[in-house]
This record gives sequence, C-alpha cells and structure tokens, in this order.
Amino acid sequence: METILLEDIIKAGQALKGIINKTPLQRNDILSEKYNCNVYLKREDLQVVRSFKIRGAYNLIQSIPSAELINGVVCASAGNHAQGVAYSCKNLGIPGRIYMPITTPRQKISQVKRFGGNFVEVVLTGDTFDDAFYEAKVHCDAENKYFIHPFDDPLVIAGQGTIALEILNALESPVDYIFGAIGGGGMMSGVGTYIRCLSPKTQIIGVEPLGACCMKQSLDKNEVVTLDKIDKFVDGAAVKRVGDLTFEICRNVLDDVIVVSEGKVCTTILELYNDSAIVAEPAGALSIAALDTYKDKIEGKTVVCIISGGNNDIERTPEIKERSLLDQGLKHYFIINFPQRPGALKEFVVDILGPNDDITRFEYTQVNNKEKGPTLVGIELTQKEDYQILISKMDKKGFQYTIINENPELFDLLI
Repeated sequence: METILLEDIIKAGQALKGIINKTPLQRNDILSEKYNCNVYLKREDLQVVRSFKIRGAYNLIQSIPSAELINGVVCASAGNHAQGVAYSCKNLGIPGRIYMPITTPRQKISQVKRFGGNFVEVVLTGDTFDDAFYEAKVHCDAENKYFIHPFDDPLVIAGQGTIALEILNALESPVDYIFGAIGGGGMMSGVGTYIRCLSPKTQIIGVEPLGACCMKQSLDKNEVVTLDKIDKFVDGAAVKRVGDLTFEICRNVLDDVIVVSEGKVCTTILELYNDSAIVAEPAGALSIAALDTYKDKIEGKTVVCIISGGNNDIERTPEIKERSLLDQGLKHYFIINFPQRPGALKEFVVDILGPNDDITRFEYTQVNNKEKGPTLVGIELTQKEDYQILISKMDKKGFQYTIINENPELFDLLI
C-alpha cells in the first residue's frame, strides 16, 4: 500500500501556490478564555471554495498526465470535494462529471455549478455519499475517465496535508494539540503525517459525528468497517466507510478519535456565529465541538482547531436550532392525553408549565365519543433542570403522557 511522505506534502505546497488561499490562523479570545488555554482557529472556511478540499483536488488533477485526461474526470462528493474538483476543472480547462447525493444542501450544489461553469456536469443520485460514490465509479469505468477520489488517494492526502504546513509556519510556539474533522480521513491523514514528522510531541485528535463514526469503529476493531446506517446531518463527514489508505495512516499518526453528537455540533455552530461571526458548516464545527471532551487536558496549552469548511445553507438554521435545543435538554416533545372538556388546556398551562416554559408546538386531535384526545405538545425550557419539575407536575396532576424524545422511531415519525 502506498504511503505519504513529508516531501509529498512540501511538493503539494509548491503546486498550490497561487491557486489556494493561505488561510489565517487566528487566536480566538472567547474560546481561549473559556478553556483557559490558547485556542487558534485554522480558517479553511475562508478558502477559495470555502473548504480545504480544493487543496487535495487540485494537487491530484494538476499532476495527471494530459493524455489521461482526454475524457475528463469524475468525482463523488457530498459537496466540498465537488467544489474543489469543479474549481480545478475550470482552472485547468478539463471537463468534469460530479456525482452528489440528492440530500446535498442546495447551497453546495449551486456553488459547484458556479465554480465549474461550463466545464462540469452535476448528477444528483442516491441518499448518501456512498450511493453517489458507487454511481460515479460505474460511470468512470464505463467511460474510461479519471476518478478523483475525495480522500483515499496519496496526492489528495498530500494536498490536505498542506494545512499543517501552514499551521507550523504561522506559529512560533509549539503546538500541543490539533483537532480536526474526519469524514473519509484524508485531511487528518495529511495533517497527521506532516505534524508527526516535524512536531512529534503534538497530540493529533480526529473528531467524528456520532451518527457516522466509521473511523472510530474501524480503529477500535483494527480493521476498516462499513456502517449499515448513518446520520447524514453532518454532510461533510457523513460517510459509511473510511478509506483503506487513510485508515492505515490514521492509526499510525492519530493520538485519539473523539465522537461528538450532532446536537453538540449544532450548538457549536450557533455559538461560533453569535460569538465570533464565523459561519461554519456542521463538519467545520466538529473540531471545536470536541474541546469540552478535552477541557482538562488542554488547560494552559496551545490548541489548533481546523474549521474545515463554511458551506452552511442558511435554510438549515431552524433544524440546527432544534437539534441544539434537544441536545442541551431544553426542548421536549410529548403526546399528552387531554380530557375532552373545556378548560383542560388552561389547566395544563396554569398548573403544569413553569413561568418561563414555552409551548412551541401544539397539535390537538379531537376524538369522538372518547374521554381523552391525544395531543402532540412541544415545550421549550429555559434551563434543563426544569424538566424534572415539569414531569413531576404532570404526574401529580394525573396527566397521561408519552415522552417522544425517548422514542427514536416515534420522534422520527412525528417530529
């Protein structure tokens, strides 16, 4: 199996000069104070295509002999790699066919078309990256085109590794910790390779979403595993299977892989925007969402978090807020059987809800010839401690209820 050398990353850095942005490494005062350390953010959300993916895509495509590019290139992507390939195709004058999941946010699809112009064709297929990947490979083999892998390719990994090159060049003091997202593993393979060579004492921490933690499971089992089902919310890191090459590299260069919930990611997205005016996509917020897990270890240290992308669709904001509230224990849904009589709702509002509790959803079902009617009720709390008070009041008053938050199937069906 091929490996990645320090020289490969340095060479990639030369190839990318004049093509990519040398993104800022900024100390974040709010996070530094919160965690009592020096937190620096590597702002790949400010990259040419608002993500790091341009680094690997361009490094690979520019290295391919022109004779092999006659029929063009093909890629599969949940969004960011597609934009990197599209930009590269237009810049190098190469035709490209890009396969993306149907579930890809519209903002990312529009960006791909904008960056690629007349040089690229976008094909939407399947529900996940893995579905799109399969279709892309079938077309690539049938039409004899060059496949640009989003992560499991030495030149792609080397390109992503230039992030670490810029980090070490920008900081005079040693880096104690680097946190970065893992989807297929390309970025942290490249970053980890460079850091391990030049700053061996630095702790390299990968971060995955709970609903798609294939690298964590692969490392735990010491073999590449394929997940049966994934949560697609963190679309930039929602893959069912990491790369064979990236797995081998990551298990040699990473010190740890942390898993964080999608809700925690949403809370981080909102905090980054509200506190620092940074627009991070879900995968881009993973590195910062992991800091709570390492809070005790990073105190007094120099920490770098890679914000891997900023392609966040504003239309997703309601869902982001909802997931954040649920994760913090501030949003709860119930099916409550209200007595079918006048004043039943008023009794609930006056006797059950606290002064700061808010009903955010109320769907009452009138049932003929029955004493009680099931009602879907959503309640938002000011602090999570109020939840037990709410439950105690309903029990004391004899309200019959079902907690939807504790029933995933019912939650997916109704909410």
